[in-house]
Amino acid sequence: MPQMANIVVKKADGTTDITWTAVTASAGDSIPARWTSDTAAAIRGHRPTFEQRSQYNGPRTARRVTETIKFPIIRSISGVDTKTGEQIVELTYLQPVDVTDAEASECVAQATNLLSSVLNRAVLNSAYSAT
Repeated sequence: MPQMANIVVKKADGTTDITWTAVTASAGDSIPARWTSDTAAAIRGHRPTFEQRSQYNGPRTARRVTETIKFPIIRSISGVDTKTGEQIVELTYLQPVDVTDAEASECVAQATNLLSSVLNRAVLNSAYSAT
């Protein structure tokens, strides 16, 4: 099982690195691991968060990983930074327990590459499916 660590990703400019700081490691099934983007805001409640949780499905024939990313929407209202909403990204992956390592690796590689593809980024940015 992977060890908790900070995660470094690129901002939308494709150049600037952002570090998502490891806050809490998972303590077991259904308990989320949590990261925050600490440099995004001085106020803790205004920082983006990333959570991962994993657990068996009901009959224990598969493991489900659920990831949730929340990006607060911060507006200056009368000179005060105020959280007015948030953007939420959720991903669920169901992996049968009888899958081979090679099958899991291929699925994860293609799925994450599809998610980061230029077309999928355009769909997510516009919030409309490809036509």
